[in-house]
Amino acid sequence: MVSFTLPAIQDNPDGSWGPSPSHVPAQFRDIPYAPYSKSDKLGRVADWNDTDTSRGAGAGAATLGAATLQSGTGGGGGQRGNAGQGRFQGRNQREGQQPFGSGASNAFAYFHVEDEASFSLVDNKTGTAKRGGPLSFARGRGGASSRGGAIGGRGQFRGGRGGQGGGRWNGGGNMRGGRWQGGGRWDKQARLRESSVPISPNWKMLEEIEFSRLSKLRLDVDEPELLSAHGKLYPYDKTYDRVTTKTEKPLQIMDRLRYNPTTSDDPVIQQLAANNTAQIYTTDSILAMLMCAPRSVYSWDIVIVREGDKLFLDKRDGGPLDFLTVNENAMDPPLDTDKESINSAISLALEATYVNQNFLFQAVRESDQAMELGGPNPFHTPEDGDGSELASCGYRYRLFDLSVTEEEDVKIAVRTEVDAFIPGATEQFINIRALNEFDSRSQGAGGAPDWRTKLDAQRGAVVATEMKNNSCKLARWAVASMLSGAEVLKLGYISRANPRDNARHVVLSTSTLRPIDFANQLNISVANGWGIVRGIADVCLKLPDGKYVLVRDPNRPVMRLYAVPMNAFTGEDEEDGIPEDGDEETA
Repeated sequence: MVSFTLPAIQDNPDGSWGPSPSHVPAQFRDIPYAPYSKSDKLGRVADWNDTDTSRGAGAGAATLGAATLQSGTGGGGGQRGNAGQGRFQGRNQREGQQPFGSGASNAFAYFHVEDEASFSLVDNKTGTAKRGGPLSFARGRGGASSRGGAIGGRGQFRGGRGGQGGGRWNGGGNMRGGRWQGGGRWDKQARLRESSVPISPNWKMLEEIEFSRLSKLRLDVDEPELLSAHGKLYPYDKTYDRVTTKTEKPLQIMDRLRYNPTTSDDPVIQQLAANNTAQIYTTDSILAMLMCAPRSVYSWDIVIVREGDKLFLDKRDGGPLDFLTVNENAMDPPLDTDKESINSAISLALEATYVNQNFLFQAVRESDQAMELGGPNPFHTPEDGDGSELASCGYRYRLFDLSVTEEEDVKIAVRTEVDAFIPGATEQFINIRALNEFDSRSQGAGGAPDWRTKLDAQRGAVVATEMKNNSCKLARWAVASMLSGAEVLKLGYISRANPRDNARHVVLSTSTLRPIDFANQLNISVANGWGIVRGIADVCLKLPDGKYVLVRDPNRPVMRLYAVPMNAFTGEDEEDGIPEDGDEETA
């Protein structure tokens, strides 16, 4: 009969899990031991996917000024469907526990250095998108951690104004801009865009703020106080409400004076600052861009000047805030590979700005009695003429209270603009804007239908497409109208007389909207916008006196705050954007 002998049991006197040092075989004593938890589960022996379980971070929070940027609850990191190590670590992190041995270095990791030269990709199909944990906001130099998983998708790496190259898809033939991969999927390459302002190596980055964190901010602001009003307004021409595609009107070229100086050059704001009316000063266009920042795709920048306890938010003359984008939020926006094309992003931005100005000048009745808002135009001088060529424009300076508690006093003075008024028993201020159609069959049209055939019968489809392709621009218009106190927003539909000619346009129709209702249709949260403004203000109010610039990254949904020299943006070279020596500050 075969005898049975019990195996030797190696007892660990200290009770810890793992081999006792005295019982480790001699051939294994020099190998470092990586601790582990006995409740760990082995999900797979070999994983050829780049699964990073460390992206399943737990719940975290960071504070931007007075508003809290909270990240959500972290799920199990790694690729979805992994029932092994990633799920266990994600559960422990949700419970506030760290997996045993997670901080130890992996001495058994294999580092392949020389093998890279012989590596070749066999399967070129896109891998399954990884679901990472919540983003974390890191204050100070060094910025924030990036999102786990592949970078791309809607709102990222789109071509735009100033972009060069990198905007073409693989493929050719009649399939413009793409390569069919099978299975109902296009293989779209990322578009790399340029920053709206060249980043000098001498600039110091102070903050990096991700848009995903801004969505958590909220601040309710009461009705503002009207400080003063200037300029004159003409009544709106109601005949444009009856224009249809069958009774279109040509867009006229009208020579009028309309001023849009930056904040620091405004004499009324300078007087308000001298009287310590507020701590922050800006204009409605700059403020609307900041409040709608998460919707933006193209790069933009705001110059911030800190003087004592005051902040001045400025724009650069000729910068992105002086122009209107076209189809910025489209899945396939206009390219800039051929900047001379009339359908490039830069050409369309110039065309949209030109169309908006002329439609505003044309849609008022200058022959009727104008409305004087109080003071004269603060920017018009006798050298500019007798005032007969001034466009219909009213400047309303309004004071908003951004205080969170009763103890603090944080106020912002904003120069807002209204374009005309509707006469009646109760006169209403209105803003006039225009959407422009360039060529529904060209690249970058964003799937927009032909306005001449769809605008009268299917206006809802046209408006829905514009809300999708121009979400940021329309949001800025709605927010600026609410900031100015305009009760009505007139939206004109302007199209080219010939799709191949960007100099002649016709007015096809006009819509009448209430800014508040339009903001609800666009899913705009005004409280979130004020929270963004207050958060940025809190960061800047803690900085020393000087000049700073807030830049929207051209390829990632983040904003960066840089400290710049005081003579920056006063005499920068047109080619490389480097400030010239000897320039003085104009702010």
